[in-house]
Amino acid sequence: MSDLPTELVPFTPEQRDIVELARAFAREEIRPRARTVDEADVETPWDLWHKAAKVGITGFMLPEEYGGGGFTDVFTQCLVQEELCVGDLGIGNLLCSNGFFADPLLELGTEAQKRTWLTPLTGPETPMTALATTEPGAGSDAASIVTTATRTDGGYLLNGQKAWISNAGEAEQYVVFAKTDPTQRSRGVTAFLLRKDTPGVTFGEPMRKMGQRAIVCREIFFADAPVPEENRLGAEGQGFHGLMRTFDISRVVLGAAATGVARAAYEYARDYARTRQQFGKPVIEHQAVAFRLADMRTRVEQARLMTWRAAKRLDAGLSATTEAAMAKLTASETAAYCTWAAVQTLGGWGYSREYPVEQWMRDAKLEEIEEGTSDIMRLVISRGL
Repeated sequence: MSDLPTELVPFTPEQRDIVELARAFAREEIRPRARTVDEADVETPWDLWHKAAKVGITGFMLPEEYGGGGFTDVFTQCLVQEELCVGDLGIGNLLCSNGFFADPLLELGTEAQKRTWLTPLTGPETPMTALATTEPGAGSDAASIVTTATRTDGGYLLNGQKAWISNAGEAEQYVVFAKTDPTQRSRGVTAFLLRKDTPGVTFGEPMRKMGQRAIVCREIFFADAPVPEENRLGAEGQGFHGLMRTFDISRVVLGAAATGVARAAYEYARDYARTRQQFGKPVIEHQAVAFRLADMRTRVEQARLMTWRAAKRLDAGLSATTEAAMAKLTASETAAYCTWAAVQTLGGWGYSREYPVEQWMRDAKLEEIEEGTSDIMRLVISRGL
């Protein structure tokens, strides 16, 4: 673990074990499969999902009382996420996606809901889950969603459409955000638990994407889809609060993911520059290349430490909305820079699919978009001034 500054934040033996497990899994299982998964484009790598579930990676972040690994602190989640995403960003994000489903459930759910919906996620045959917020006309402005939940006897009927939903169609369980009061913005948003086989729920074709193809995205359509009242998360109108709390956590964890791919790009470019000869010496001895690598290393450290700081604030029960936005902004733009810099360092070979850096460059772009674009992160930060 020499490439993590453990002298600043000492790790517990349990943290060391889970980090080593994630690192070994990334090295032995994820990296060798990454290019094949990318080339498959719209196929979920179920083999990797099942292997990860058997060793506890897909449920390590869930509470012990529901059968999970018990690493509920955001800091440990960041340690694991970084290691997995050094192997491959899309696969790493996929393997930890049940944590994104669990966050609003842990924030708003009853004890009965937690036991019913979280316990199945902790075994070797764990299903995938999904969080359904984004709509064709509602991305960064989550309060403007128009999917509705209309009261009926004993529950609600969902009508509307979601877009760009990770794991849609593959997942068995969903948290869906809808308007119980369409006349309101954020105060009209309510969260619901839904199963894939609910009548009135259909899925679009897989969306073909630039990168992170391990995660299949689809549209979801709701046509009078019934949801019993016991599947409502929290009170009516409480969904937006739960979503924002979820964003604080997910943005920090995604900061760790972005740090992982940035680190992978830096390490790959550094090792290549040590062996590639031009003008009679390794290219790392040319100042232009050496300075670029120095910038990459510096930015990776910045991104990691900002992510850790935001995670520690959340774990201490402190407000971290601004810090989470700063961490995600810094880490996502670091990922974009470092993957670009890796391609530049490899030159023509970097542009070739024979080497992984061109894929990492495509994968990294999503980090500047998902869970709030860089523009929105700057807006959140500016409001915290």
